Amino acid sequence: MESQTIKSTVAAVQNGVARADGKLSLTVSDLSFVPYNTQLGLGPYSIPRGEITKVEKCLGKGGGIMPVTRDALRITLDGGKQFEFILANPEDWLALLTA
Repeated sequence: MESQTIKSTVAAVQNGVARADGKLSLTVSDLSFVPYNTQLGLGPYSIPRGEITKVEKCLGKGGGIMPVTRDALRITLDGGKQFEFILANPEDWLALLTA
């Protein structure tokens, strides 16, 4: 049975200087990101919610170094891997992911 989407939005995943726009979706079991351009190598990602150990607001950076927005989240997994997403209303996502 397929999980129903709780929330979804347009977002950008950032890894250093590399960045890709796409769709971020949350279900009961997973957080997924599907990039619009899959040739960049930044996704798709499917992150089991049980592997998420920390969710915090962070700064979205232009070119990987210059802060350009406060509307970003850093998600840390139990293995230490981190994902950064630039998105609207990060407080709403923070509340959903830490509930």
